Amino acid sequence: MKEAGIEELSFNPFTIFSEKWMLLTAGDESKANSMTVSWGHLGSIWGGLGNATAIAYVRPQRYTRGFMDTQDCYSLSVFMKGMRRELAYMGAHSGRDGDKMKACGMEYDYYNGVPYVKGADMVFICRKQYVSQLKEEGFLDPETVSRNYPEKDFHCVYVGNIEKVLVKD
Repeated sequence: MKEAGIEELSFNPFTIFSEKWMLLTAGDESKANSMTVSWGHLGSIWGGLGNATAIAYVRPQRYTRGFMDTQDCYSLSVFMKGMRRELAYMGAHSGRDGDKMKACGMEYDYYNGVPYVKGADMVFICRKQYVSQLKEEGFLDPETVSRNYPEKDFHCVYVGNIEKVLVKD
């Protein structure tokens, strides 16, 4: 992997989550966990290009949530093609129950102690800036709640500054 400037990137920010999916990873060199994410945002807040952000959503019951809450940084590993089966597995199984990475033939690498998934086409290394739980009273359309949160297990929102972008050599 090599570092790339955010201004050099070329991809569709509206489909990178929903169509490509990503692996959200948090932890450290002693223990980490990854989960598939297909909801999220890339953008800018609290400044210009130097404050590019990645927003990730994690439900409270997800094993990765504990890692997100205890670490300052997280990564988003993007796979442009050919990994749908593995990404589906990573999203459907919990790291509490076994080694998902091993089951998918994946392994971690680290950037300044922040874990990410080896073999990714692109990795965003993010430092948490803001964390908040979605609240039912904030939804203006009750159908959104009934369709997406029948268990009332509202996502936690993590806004992270993108500190580094790594791309495949």
